[in-house]
Amino acid sequence: MTPAARLQTAITLLDDILAGEPAERCLTRWARSSRYAGSRDRAAVRDMVFDCLRQRRSFHWRSGQAVETGRSILCGYLLATGEDPVALFDGSDYGAAQLSGEEIAAFRKDMRDATLADALDFPDFLLPELERSLGDRLVANLANLQTRAPVDLRVNSLKSTPVRAAKMLADEDIGTTDVPTVDTALRVTENARRVNNSRAYRDGLVELQDASSQAVALAAGAKPGMRVVDYCAGGGGKTLALAATMQNAGKLIAHDARPARMKDIPHRAKRAGVQVEVRNTEDMAALHGTCDLVLVDAPCSGTGSWRRNPDAKWRITEPRLRALSVLQGEILDIAMKLVRPGGRLVYATCSILRCENADVVAAFLSRHKGAELAREIVFDVDQAGDGFYFSDIIIS
Repeated sequence: MTPAARLQTAITLLDDILAGEPAERCLTRWARSSRYAGSRDRAAVRDMVFDCLRQRRSFHWRSGQAVETGRSILCGYLLATGEDPVALFDGSDYGAAQLSGEEIAAFRKDMRDATLADALDFPDFLLPELERSLGDRLVANLANLQTRAPVDLRVNSLKSTPVRAAKMLADEDIGTTDVPTVDTALRVTENARRVNNSRAYRDGLVELQDASSQAVALAAGAKPGMRVVDYCAGGGGKTLALAATMQNAGKLIAHDARPARMKDIPHRAKRAGVQVEVRNTEDMAALHGTCDLVLVDAPCSGTGSWRRNPDAKWRITEPRLRALSVLQGEILDIAMKLVRPGGRLVYATCSILRCENADVVAAFLSRHKGAELAREIVFDVDQAGDGFYFSDIIIS
């Protein structure tokens, strides 16, 4: 594919996403139906689409167009990256139609007159909550969400060390570096797309997991011999991290309200060399009052991980955010029943919003006078990892 053809493909895909099709589904459909596109073409188009979604609003603003389209967003993308829109909108076969004089005249070369939401790419309704949640850290967090996320690996301490895993990856030309804030983490610096086919990954020495997510699992403090529940396990990333800190000794249970989300856990656990029991909701009552540690990595807006899933940034609504806060409180109330007296309930989200984090915990503590907040950690979106929230609650 020519650069102009890649551009036109990205425009078409963005138009479909703007019309409501989820980004991942849209890209998968295109890749399957476009056999002419090689792996480099698919990677380039995917990167372009996701870069545009991260900065969809600021790119459109730069275009100066009244109506947001894939074309306007790509114009802004080229202006922001220093490329010449006129040269790439060349009207060639399979390329984008040439720019009109009116389109070119509307270009904005800088963001001086943009609103904060335009410049930092977030929905207008979130501004008061972002200001309340982040204060003078708002600009830094939102600016980091405009960038590509790093690719981090968790080294499985049951099978390897960071030094040995890094050496094995390097033997396959996958470059890594340490993440100083998280002992188990390696950050991929070269050939990230090779990780899934690497021997280190196939043999369970490493898993793909953001460094902040790893830090949350480590902070949970699961120990050998404990009975531990990952209550909102999803695909099992934190489940496997808990298994490693437990040294595969004790009882580890994965649960999710939607069991289909856990379908890969048995395979992943086998690859990692750990034992995990997967339970549906109807099987959890027998555990009431018996668990040393229950981790609730609750469903949330995902604001702290928007750079990984930028499509979600533009799908969140005010009613949805309110509904999530209610749901998070309900899940905590249910999960608390599993904890033995003196045990711990750990609450985490990949959100940077107080309404999903400290406010939810404060409301929980007001409902349950015997519960006590032992510790609270806020992870900003930065080079160390995604934005996360962590609280450690002791249940009497």
